[in-house]
Amino acid sequence: MSRTRNFVLASFAALASLFGTGASAQITEGVAALVNDEPITTVDVRNRMRLIIASTGLSTLDQEAMIRVQDQAIRGLIDEHLQLQAAREFEVQVAEEEIMQSFLDLAQRNNSTIDAVIAELERSGVDVQTLRHQIESEIAWQILVNGRYGSRVRVSNQQIELALERLAASASQPQFRIFEMFFEIRSAAEEEEVTQRIIAVMNQLQQGIGFPQLAQQFSDAPSASTGGDIGWIAASQLQPEVAQIVPQLVPVFQQQGGALSNPVRVPGGYMIIALVGARDGTTTLQYDLVQLTVPNSAVTDSTRDEVGQAMSANPTCDSLDAIAAEIGGAIVTPLGSIGADALLPQIRDALAPLNEGENTGVIDSAAGVQSIVICSREIAGPGVPSRSDLESQLRGQQLSLLSRRWLRDLRRDSTIEIRN
Repeated sequence: MSRTRNFVLASFAALASLFGTGASAQITEGVAALVNDEPITTVDVRNRMRLIIASTGLSTLDQEAMIRVQDQAIRGLIDEHLQLQAAREFEVQVAEEEIMQSFLDLAQRNNSTIDAVIAELERSGVDVQTLRHQIESEIAWQILVNGRYGSRVRVSNQQIELALERLAASASQPQFRIFEMFFEIRSAAEEEEVTQRIIAVMNQLQQGIGFPQLAQQFSDAPSASTGGDIGWIAASQLQPEVAQIVPQLVPVFQQQGGALSNPVRVPGGYMIIALVGARDGTTTLQYDLVQLTVPNSAVTDSTRDEVGQAMSANPTCDSLDAIAAEIGGAIVTPLGSIGADALLPQIRDALAPLNEGENTGVIDSAAGVQSIVICSREIAGPGVPSRSDLESQLRGQQLSLLSRRWLRDLRRDSTIEIRN
């Protein structure tokens, strides 16, 4: 979970015309919503609307679009109130230093300063407390989620290996640079509301509003904090419903330099993706191998059985010399680091299902009777995460899922009243 959104400051100045007499008159001063008897005022909502509009780069809004922004503002404020109420219940306090650090991170990402950020907010008529409230709730929620679930989340070596296997499986596939927006449907009653929100976002995308800016404010996916950017990925790593539409977007991308999908129904909601890059597979499965060979000239009737029995004990790369000494004519050859695509198909197929420390068993080849031991096995190429990075990613995904479930439970168990 990111501590704050990366707002586009350049668009703050465009807000003045949006909240003139006509727009303001549509919103009656007072209480817009109650969250467990804690009020969200119409002033809070207007400030959040200004912040949303500024961050998404909107310049003109009709009345229907303004209503959608208002709904999004109220929705976000309700979640933040629930998060801060939970923080108070568990006596979690956010240090001022943490909030200021988030302001500093925000400013640096926009090549600006804290004072300049605050000045832009003030010139747009946005109370700086609006952004501060958002930052505080995100930090408090992060502390709560880590405290409640952090010790329970375990990423096993098997999970890491499976993730690496998926990377290996997609190593030779085309790679796509994708941005995503996920719209969660928490209950059947929300279907119509979410549909209208998607329509509003699609309209804004058609008007040329940037996908990252809209994702930051409207997406329910963890990637919202990075503008929906999920980086380079193979289609096979996407949800099946999304993966099947990627080939349809490629021709459009090739012609226009970018392609936008229609909303796709996925488990739990809808997904919109933007294809902004495509390339051939750049990652490879890299092995470090040691080979035992009994050349044809030394092969006897018992050689296959001897090699098979010796390799069934799963000897390590370091112990293979000692194994070879007991087999007549056997030679050990370190093959070093070699890519899967450089191996003969017969060898590549034999190695594919194996893990580090395992061997191929007996292979009959033109050179004689052979067996190959995997000393190490890894995915190599630009952008490939380390095991540590992969573990952090998997842990973050689990915490994000638990976070969404907890917030859903808080909504369900709370008294929330939205006033017209």
